[in-house]
Amino acid sequence: MDWKIELIFVPVTDVDVARDFYAQKCGFTIDYDVRVSEGLRFVQLTPPGSACSIAVGEGITQMEPGTQNSIQVVIADAAAAMEELRSRGVETSDVDTQPWGLFVTFNDPDGNRWVLQQLPQRE
Repeated sequence: MDWKIELIFVPVTDVDVARDFYAQKCGFTIDYDVRVSEGLRFVQLTPPGSACSIAVGEGITQMEPGTQNSIQVVIADAAAAMEELRSRGVETSDVDTQPWGLFVTFNDPDGNRWVLQQLPQRE
């Protein structure tokens, strides 16, 4: 039996600000933006090339905005990802070189932390 992680909830204060940040500054695709009912809005966004999406919205999680600090994304080129995000106005860390990969971090407007990892070359 396959187990596939396909959706991660990201708690935010302002859904429109978060949607625009992820779509315009990070380049995510807006898959859905639906107001289901009063107090329930669901916005799904997908990073380029990812099989896993994120969801922001109203009434979709009990987590406090800014507390999602455990999303790690594998990328092909840490320096290129850093430069692309910076060119779009996202504040990022510099590339952090570790024996287990190259890392770049950034926060969304609420302080939810993202870690981008370029895996080390395998021999």
